[in-house]
Amino acid sequence: MKWLTTLTAGLAGLLFGLGLIVSGMADPAKVRGFLDLAGAWNPSLAFVMGGAILAAFLPFRFLASRRASLLGEPLRLPARRDITRPLVVGSLLFGAGWALAGVCPGPALVRLGSGSADALVFTLSMLAGMKLFSLYDARCR
Repeated sequence: MKWLTTLTAGLAGLLFGLGLIVSGMADPAKVRGFLDLAGAWNPSLAFVMGGAILAAFLPFRFLASRRASLLGEPLRLPARRDITRPLVVGSLLFGAGWALAGVCPGPALVRLGSGSADALVFTLSMLAGMKLFSLYDARCR
């Protein structure tokens, strides 16, 4: 059944990527327009995010009472709900990177697939940041 799990994950990723393209979330200019509250603000991505939250609400409610996915894989949903300093700092860094680049990791990978040079720079920078964090985290433990 491992092949079915892999196929399902691939189809979900393909659907997610297509959704990012269709919604405009992979377009840095549109994202920057959404983040430009003092200028030519483009609220369309707020509707995309709202739709995504609504679409995910019921499945997450359903999964909350389960220990395994419909394919039998173990669920690893977050259990912590506390707000910690690393969470706040990480959120601020993520938001700053999103604002500067105009993309977050998902759309960057979609753009990388189209051969975008700026997406390559973003992805390499993201991977370097992840590596730096893992080295920092291992040192602090």
